[in-house]
Amino acid sequence: MIPVALYSAWVLELFLLGGRVNIFGRSDPSGLFLYTLIACIITGIVAPLFCIRRAFLSGAVNMFQIGFRSLRRTFLTTLLTGCGICGFVILFNPFGTDRIAFLNAFVLLLPTSITSVMMCWVLLGTHLQAFVRRGGAMVSLTSGVAITTVLYSITTFAYLPPLVRQDLFLSFIFTGFVTAFFFFAVRDVYSASLVAGAGSVFSMAGYIDPSYLQNTVQYIWISSGLVVFTLILIHWYLARNFVTIKVPAV
Repeated sequence: MIPVALYSAWVLELFLLGGRVNIFGRSDPSGLFLYTLIACIITGIVAPLFCIRRAFLSGAVNMFQIGFRSLRRTFLTTLLTGCGICGFVILFNPFGTDRIAFLNAFVLLLPTSITSVMMCWVLLGTHLQAFVRRGGAMVSLTSGVAITTVLYSITTFAYLPPLVRQDLFLSFIFTGFVTAFFFFAVRDVYSASLVAGAGSVFSMAGYIDPSYLQNTVQYIWISSGLVVFTLILIHWYLARNFVTIKVPAV
């Protein structure tokens, strides 16, 4: 119940700090910082750490399941995912040939994407799979993908309520499905965040304030950097305190 309550509080914060003031549709430095600090960092990344810690202590999850892997594997997986996304953007950039606009939009939406992965898949997804694991791998995977896709799609109504249209919502459902499948297949937080971030750009290309797209806005990069740094700190803490040891089968 605690993960569900935390998710509900997070969605409410997305609405109050993001959707109600249309945080992505108009330039608002102070509003964006407040949104990043409270909804993304405190509630979206730090708070789930306490739930994950309890799950570790109870034996419900391990480092593999929540997507925090070794440095080498994380770097390789993230690099390959990033290269794949770059190739896709070259072919299907929603901003045409303006790749800087895509990069700026990606950096703007990355904090929300990282938070969404942490909340929907790292926290709720792994808890859900632990709950239904007795049904077998197929039941666990199907349930995890389906329910987390719905949970991710609900956020559309939170941080974009004035702009929600059927095509946008369906686009977010597709992004959620791809991210869910990718996370449960690869089990890597960073690469899943890249997939969610890129998908969000394709979904919201026409709903972002042009001033975010045409200029390199420093406070956007700072906000995104703070969220990435917090995620790395969480990874470092978990790696130091919770080690998953593979025991060979006898």
